[in-house]
Amino acid sequence: MKTNQLKVLERLGAKRVQRDKIINPEMARVLSELSFELNRQIGLLVHRSGQVESVIVGNHSQIMIPPLGSVRASGGRLRGLRLIHTHLAGEDISDEDLMDLLFLRLDLISVIKVAADGLPEKMYSAHLLPGGKDGKSWAFLPPVHPANQQDSVEDLIAAIEGELSAGRKTSLVDQKEDRAILISVTTEAKKQAEEALAELAELAKSDNITVLDTVLQRRSKVNPRLILGKGRLAEIMVTALQLDANLLIFNQELNPSQIRSITDFTDLRVIDRTQLILDIFANRAMSREGKLQVEMAQLKYMLPRLSSRDDALSRLTGGIGARGPGETKLEIDRRRINDRLTRLAKELDQVSKERYRRRAKRRKKELPVLSLVGYTNAGKSTLLNTLTNSDIIAEDKLFATLDPTSRRLRFPTEMEVIITDTVGFISKLPADLLQAFMATLEELKEADLLVHVVDVANPCYRENMAVVEQLLQQLELGDLPRMTLFNKIDLVEDRVSVVRAVGAEGFIISALEPESLRDFLIQAERVIGKAMDDKLHPQVEP
Repeated sequence: MKTNQLKVLERLGAKRVQRDKIINPEMARVLSELSFELNRQIGLLVHRSGQVESVIVGNHSQIMIPPLGSVRASGGRLRGLRLIHTHLAGEDISDEDLMDLLFLRLDLISVIKVAADGLPEKMYSAHLLPGGKDGKSWAFLPPVHPANQQDSVEDLIAAIEGELSAGRKTSLVDQKEDRAILISVTTEAKKQAEEALAELAELAKSDNITVLDTVLQRRSKVNPRLILGKGRLAEIMVTALQLDANLLIFNQELNPSQIRSITDFTDLRVIDRTQLILDIFANRAMSREGKLQVEMAQLKYMLPRLSSRDDALSRLTGGIGARGPGETKLEIDRRRINDRLTRLAKELDQVSKERYRRRAKRRKKELPVLSLVGYTNAGKSTLLNTLTNSDIIAEDKLFATLDPTSRRLRFPTEMEVIITDTVGFISKLPADLLQAFMATLEELKEADLLVHVVDVANPCYRENMAVVEQLLQQLELGDLPRMTLFNKIDLVEDRVSVVRAVGAEGFIISALEPESLRDFLIQAERVIGKAMDDKLHPQVEP
């Protein structure tokens, strides 16, 4: 087989194609003759410049396109490559050909049917159809003999690129930013699915990602390989081309094989909700402890996703003491990650001990602790700023606060407490991330009062409350004294309905309006006073 490949490369690889032709007639004849002689399909990947990028030798019925890397014509959304290959059994352009055209963003795909005498019969071509017509994502050119090509392929590709540019909606987007299509494939009810997708969009916004489009598909059963069907994936690829998207974000957690399969089909970067949250945490963590926790969570996520698919990972390592089989690059990567995780665990343990010592000093001063908990972006940081006249970062973004913040709060009766702000909770929080932030959340166990802050302006506030409650139980904090603040009442249009719905469950406030906090402060002081009195004078059972 190697001899055959060398033979083909010698005759075709060094040649150039006329820029205005799909393929030179002479090259088409040589391609057909070689394919006929070898009884194998042969393909050429040709750059817009006319340079032959790759020569592919397949079997009688198919060719396998190699990884294309980042080859792409400057300024365009298409790949900048066209594929011309032979068919030996008189078959037309196949569905697999059309999928390659779409998913690899090829400029054009052409099939040369080889006649019984080994010469080209006719050439059949297809190109992408910007905008789609009649549900089709591609269009076919009239069959033509390679020697009778009249139209300019350069003009055709320029027209396709022009149509894609005309439909572009992101002309003002900084090309350095990620431009994403959000995808959710779920078996959940429509309302739940829409709310989850809206939250994913907020997460993307928090990570400075421009959301170009959202795709929601509800199915009775999720495709275990590609999550969604090839047809739907093809539609998403057309949209990605039109909008110049470079990233797909799935709301469902993807396993390694799913990410690999979708990436192979779409040739776009693919991440899931967990990776997005990890990236937000990596960008926002400021303290040494926060950075250690995020790195640990990222490594735990990465470890099972290491793959031997990359050629570099299959090399063997030699050297003194490692002769013979040695370790593969993949095994070395795994060992290094495990070693790093061990070191991170030790560093976090040390940080946890330092935190414990600081808490011990605080306990000696007998200062009670009030901890704010709640769903992310519920307004905890804004509330802390209002109560303590502080200026910690408070943004209308998910996970604006990652590192714990503590301030002193003086009640009207001069009682002083420590008030702490913690990282917000979120539904389906990655298990590794929750585990990594256990050290931070340990502070909650020292609290004399937990204040659950709820964004009552969020239509999903009941579901968010349930998520917080579940996580508090998971952290074994369910028995601590607790108060509930229904925040952001200033953003609610129908206040009467909200008061009727939640008024008996807690205090209705706006963290931006200090006067709305008066009743809460009075009650909080009573609860903390009772908690401190119980600590000083514990009741002894008879």
